[in-house]
Amino acid sequence: MTADPDTAYRYAKGLPVVNPGHQGRVQIDTPLDFLVIADHAVMLGGVRHIVDKGIPTEGMGLVDQARAWYAQRWLRGVVADDEGMAAFASFLPQPMSVEEAAAAPLGAGIPGWRAMARTSWQETIAVTDSHYEPGKFTSFIGWEWSSIPAGANMHRVVFTPNGADVAGQFQPFSTSDSNYPEDLWNWLGETSERTGAEFVAIPHNSNISKGYMFSETNLRSEPITAEMAATRMEWEPVAEITQFKGDSETHPSLSPDDEFADFETYTHYIQQNAPEYTPVAGDYVRSALLSGLEIENKIGANPFAFGVIGSTDSHTGLASAEEPNFWGKFPRDTTPFGKTAGWRTGSGGSLGPNGWSMSASGLAAVWAEENTRESIFAAFKRREVYGTTGPRIAVRFFGGWDYDVAAAEAGDLADIGYAGGVPMGGDLTGAPTGQAPQFLVRATKDPKSGNLDRVQIVKGWLGADGETQERVYDVVWSDGRVTDANGKVQAVGNTVDITTGRYENTIGAAELSAVWEDPDFDASQNAFYYARVLEIPTPRHSLFDALALGIDVEETNHPATIQERAYSSAIWYKP
Repeated sequence: MTADPDTAYRYAKGLPVVNPGHQGRVQIDTPLDFLVIADHAVMLGGVRHIVDKGIPTEGMGLVDQARAWYAQRWLRGVVADDEGMAAFASFLPQPMSVEEAAAAPLGAGIPGWRAMARTSWQETIAVTDSHYEPGKFTSFIGWEWSSIPAGANMHRVVFTPNGADVAGQFQPFSTSDSNYPEDLWNWLGETSERTGAEFVAIPHNSNISKGYMFSETNLRSEPITAEMAATRMEWEPVAEITQFKGDSETHPSLSPDDEFADFETYTHYIQQNAPEYTPVAGDYVRSALLSGLEIENKIGANPFAFGVIGSTDSHTGLASAEEPNFWGKFPRDTTPFGKTAGWRTGSGGSLGPNGWSMSASGLAAVWAEENTRESIFAAFKRREVYGTTGPRIAVRFFGGWDYDVAAAEAGDLADIGYAGGVPMGGDLTGAPTGQAPQFLVRATKDPKSGNLDRVQIVKGWLGADGETQERVYDVVWSDGRVTDANGKVQAVGNTVDITTGRYENTIGAAELSAVWEDPDFDASQNAFYYARVLEIPTPRHSLFDALALGIDVEETNHPATIQERAYSSAIWYKP
């Protein structure tokens, strides 16, 4: 293992580093502006310790010593077999009910992990501070709280704008302390009061939460109260909408009228002998936004009024979200050969995901005054953030009551947007009599990626009957296409040559912008609106690997192409 926090920051900054999987030199194509390194708080830094020094086996029985031996060989890349993966998976949660598992805080199961974690934390925060270059590159101190009771993924990425002088006063809260999100929030509040630290916690990989991430009750089966909702929004103003282990915007079973809902759908729980994947509303961002309207109508507070970002979830130290330059989730996934083997969910368990199941996604984007810890953190707190599935698509999204249609083409669109309304993450209130809200949106392509297909606005609202509804509107699109009899915009086409992995930007547009007014507005109904921007089809990493291996892309069981996208944070309308 060659990856450590210093390697992760150097890679993010655009420097060449050694890939921890195949040991070759790799380099990100477009450097990042900021990065949070978020190792799991339980056994923080332990994987690198295992790879470098082995698993401490003092006090272990012979069976556990054998498990440890196979697990560390698998992590070191010495073996790429099912036995090694099964040994590693044996440390994952055992089958039990979610409620039972939540009440049993998760330890690492390896002697000496707490001492390793304390040392690793101090080393990591020092390295993080050393890479902070205000105005040029921002490094954030953070960690991952990895609650996963019975395979219900409740993970949060926590980060702070404070430096090592403050972060050195605490050890990250972990699932050895508690599996309950409320306990994490309480700890954040107590630690903030004690040390002066500020925090944001980001729900992470909600699509495999078994419905618990955005449930109307907590893990203790208690209904959400106004106090719970306020506390959650204090610490979790933002949620993750896309990452390596799939897209969390929505699911085709939840949004059957959305033709683009089935995107990078990931169907594997992190659990031994995992049950068949079952999508439920509490797993997905759009359903959570809808649920938030219902809950607010009942208790007067919305626990899910969050903005959205993308992130990677890399376990290699390489934040790679570029399809032709994607280095996988684990070191074994960094080569096409490594991606071919499926992980098993336990000894004798069913075949799980492989490297092609992963999505080369995503990125967190913020609208901040400057590239500093304070400015970026403030953008998170006010929800003026958005997520992409990898490309650097620039998205502006404003809501107001009196935008001129000419604003869409204005050079000072942002100034007009702020002056006449609120940006993504904001609230619109008090509709003028007889007026519907207008939304000013502009999307600009990543110069190194595909042209843009279309810009859509997704609306969710609470009807007079107390039921939520959703609708996707095509707002502006490329190439002068027309709508069909059902009001659907024609498909943009596809220029990808699957025999070479090349494509042409001869379709689509470099930029799309519009002023759009809600044609179905009811001033009495609570609603939210967010922008979704689609690229034209481009090659997926599974196609590049198939070409490298000399196999048909169908053998990867994943598509040859992908329509990358960006999601803005919502704007909420409140009567």
